[in-house]
Amino acid sequence: MNFIQYILENQEQVTKLLMEHIYLTMISVGMAIIIGVPIGILISYVKSLNKPILGIANVMQAIPSMALLGFMIPFLGIGTVPAVTAVVLYSLLPIVKNTYIGIDNINPQTIEAAKGIGLTKFQILTKIQIPLALPVIMAGIRISAVTAVGFMTIAAFIGAGGLGFLVFSGIRLIDNAQILAGAVPACILALTVDFIAATVEKLVTPISLQKNVTKKDRKKQKMILSIFGAVIIILLSFNLFKIGGKTNKTIVVGSKDFTEQLIVGHLMADIIEGNTDIKVEKKLALGGGQICYSAIQKGEIDLYMEYSGVAYVNYFNYPATNDLEKISETLKKDFKNKNNIETFEKMDFNNTYTLSVTEETAKKYNLKTISDLTKVAPKLKSGTSFEFINREDGLVGLEKVYGLKMKEKVAIDGSPKYIALLNKNVDVIDAFSTDGLLKKFNLKILEDDKKFFPPYNGIPLMRGEVYKKYPEVKPLIEKLGEVLTNEEMMELNYKVDEEGRQPEEVAKEFLKEKNLIK
Repeated sequence: MNFIQYILENQEQVTKLLMEHIYLTMISVGMAIIIGVPIGILISYVKSLNKPILGIANVMQAIPSMALLGFMIPFLGIGTVPAVTAVVLYSLLPIVKNTYIGIDNINPQTIEAAKGIGLTKFQILTKIQIPLALPVIMAGIRISAVTAVGFMTIAAFIGAGGLGFLVFSGIRLIDNAQILAGAVPACILALTVDFIAATVEKLVTPISLQKNVTKKDRKKQKMILSIFGAVIIILLSFNLFKIGGKTNKTIVVGSKDFTEQLIVGHLMADIIEGNTDIKVEKKLALGGGQICYSAIQKGEIDLYMEYSGVAYVNYFNYPATNDLEKISETLKKDFKNKNNIETFEKMDFNNTYTLSVTEETAKKYNLKTISDLTKVAPKLKSGTSFEFINREDGLVGLEKVYGLKMKEKVAIDGSPKYIALLNKNVDVIDAFSTDGLLKKFNLKILEDDKKFFPPYNGIPLMRGEVYKKYPEVKPLIEKLGEVLTNEEMMELNYKVDEEGRQPEEVAKEFLKEKNLIK
């Protein structure tokens, strides 16, 4: 399927995400201008502040974007606020610097002449300095605006929405059409923003500084700007109306950023909406477990599914164990006492970790178990997720229990590690036992013969106050958990990963087949 077909078949989703992207970009650039231009003016007058402020702005741009977003989550949560804050910080440098340069490079004789005719400092600033510096200031705004469009795609990583959702989702599903469906509109949007900024730049530049500009040109430029201005107002009105239209009876469902989590997120949301009068807001594909865990603690989401082993070992720092009942009881107590989070009964499927290799590698080294792998590990290269490579229930623990010492360890998140395995860039990857990509690529799962990996049954988590407010949700989610077996979960994942179907479509179909919704 090419990306044009994908856009045509999913035009409602693409349009919604495009509008979110435009809205977020407008808000971010607008705030950057409101903050950056006054700062640029300030440091052009107070020279002692020049180096410190520009230095801070330079440092902000030097921080890796993902690191900045990750750093903000504990303080600002997930969604629009941290995304906009990060983009504003990244956008400040060109605006502040160009404002400062534009004002500072004005001919001193012009300023002296203005003083000579009796203009005050404020009048000199507003009538002389800013108009003359506007072309340079607008150049900085233009750079910031185009950069903001690109940076905002990363914001989907923390649930802010926008076209980045399609890009991340396409990468996870190894779907180039979906990646392009997010990337191409983002590129077109960047070019459009650049065109608008260029038009504004011409309009605000004094005619005396422009060459070969006629009144007809100015009229045309104003008309173009008016059209875009009207579109912007409509988009702002739409988003403000949408935000204001939420009802009080709402549950926010979140998820991590891989296929199974997306499917379960839709399953929980649909079964609630299909059997109650509660409105469900979805904040899916939020990234790794720590992001979702932080989000539910801060009240950014109300319900999401975690895995028993992940919570037991990584959130509460208990040593790994295979005793599922002990894990479940401990988590129920700790989540409630320490975080006021309620746990539902564990779901039937156990999405435990596995180590997987191609059939070719398995035959070459006669690999059936992880112990077999340990013998030849010094010859092989692993490609595992960022979480797995550093966790006690991942490579760190495998090294202690099995003595597993790989020749080289590479961190590769999501679906790209499967591509790396098939292309022989790596020899071993981590995977989840219910992952549809295992079936898609016919990979060999190595037996955990020492029973190292703890059970990873799905455990839905809900904020305590929401749990009390909506008691009708618990039996619905637990009924869902009873029918989600390993086989069912792998089949659902396979329909998305191999057949290219949308998680929401697969989830709704499953619920109807099981008579869980009408």
